[in-house]
Amino acid sequence: MMMTYLKLDAVAKRYGSVRALRDATFSVGAGEIVAVLGPNGAGKTTALEIALGLRAADAGTATLFGGSPKSLAMRRRLGATPQLSGFPDALRPREIARAVAAHYPDPADVDETLAAFGLAALANRRVGDLSGGEQRRLAVALAFVGAPDLVVLDEPTTGLDVESRRALWDRIRALSGGRRAVLFTTHYLEEAETSATRVVVIVDGAVRFDGTPASLRERFGVRRISYIGPDGPIDIATGDTDDYVRTLVHSGVAFRDLEIATTSLEDAFVALTESPR
Repeated sequence: MMMTYLKLDAVAKRYGSVRALRDATFSVGAGEIVAVLGPNGAGKTTALEIALGLRAADAGTATLFGGSPKSLAMRRRLGATPQLSGFPDALRPREIARAVAAHYPDPADVDETLAAFGLAALANRRVGDLSGGEQRRLAVALAFVGAPDLVVLDEPTTGLDVESRRALWDRIRALSGGRRAVLFTTHYLEEAETSATRVVVIVDGAVRFDGTPASLRERFGVRRISYIGPDGPIDIATGDTDDYVRTLVHSGVAFRDLEIATTSLEDAFVALTESPR
């Protein structure tokens, strides 16, 4: 049976008249890589902040390794990268990583962790001389340097180009699995599709979906059929491609270059977030 590391149970949070979370429930277990998706302002960051013990829920409960997210003992099993991070310009990556590692009982090797994120050659350079992408890689590396059981990453690839995002996720996946779990938010749906074992979709503060990327595509996705008909190109979205093709063939209408495209996670996500409750 998979051990549960983090659980939000019917969590609610309000900022004045704004309901940031409404009875949000989801969990993260050992070895999982869970993506929290949702439109801007959906409540993703609030959910992570409650999970990290940075905010208190107005209602419901949040547990971290079976205890309080505010417990020092529980938080020593946790690593995190916030959506925004900043470092003193004069410090160096190795110095910062050593300071973070010192807060954990059995941290990872600092130099090995920096090397894993492509920072070995930059370990003694002033942080102020690093590029924005290099500083972002450092921020993510710090989430792993304590050898935590659970890593929480809020928009870890913000500001990175496509190749840098892919390279960073290669490193994150290489350091995940086994007992270690990863919980992350992202606006790049391809990251969830290629890396997540589960996705949690939050819309208007409520969890609208919790399952595998494949089940999200199957439940909310549509396929697209394209072909050249008598009057030119045709592009159709449908939930039943087999029925459409049978009807097309039996109609006797001439067509060519028939193609059927499978549903992407982005298509399914858009269909879910735009659908009525």
